Amino acid sequence: MTTPVVSIAYHSGYGHTAVLAEAVRDGAADAGATVHLIKVDGITEAEWELLDASDAIVFGSPTYMGTASGAFHQFAEHSSKRWFGDVWLDKLAAGFTNSGSKSGDKLHTLQYFQILAGQHGMHWVNLGLKPGWNTSEASENDINRLGFFSGAAGQTPADLGPEAVHKADVATAEHLGRRVAETARTFAAGKAAA
Repeated sequence: MTTPVVSIAYHSGYGHTAVLAEAVRDGAADAGATVHLIKVDGITEAEWELLDASDAIVFGSPTYMGTASGAFHQFAEHSSKRWFGDVWLDKLAAGFTNSGSKSGDKLHTLQYFQILAGQHGMHWVNLGLKPGWNTSEASENDINRLGFFSGAAGQTPADLGPEAVHKADVATAEHLGRRVAETARTFAAGKAAA
């Protein structure tokens, strides 16, 4: 059985999204993947090559003004070199984001990641969780407490630092990392069998 390679391509303006990126990394590593954390605002050619050699790429960015950060958008534009050569075709993709508001239009950021993945011909891995904290007996400490399906989403008050990232959001990001690694392993086995 081959070890899947998962790369996390992310931008974090104030450190909150980095906490989630590390949680995705931990979840994927716990599931047996080789994992690379890549900060897109200082990406090197060697890191582009790591992305090219990955089985799955997980996109991450804070949600600023209803979409991914400018630094992430710049990375996405530069990925067009990969698009021309179908370099990421049939890789797996997933995403995560954080904002200061409960909604904060995070869904738009996740949809932006999905469209980017679709343009590259990648296969999107969703969160695969039912929503938490949606009954009177539920709690804000439930995994997927914000009720997203497309990817992992976190909410941290804008006036608090990275240490305040909610533990349930960290657990949700860890779940996403595990799910991506497990899906990559299954996908690779299926391709090998075909």
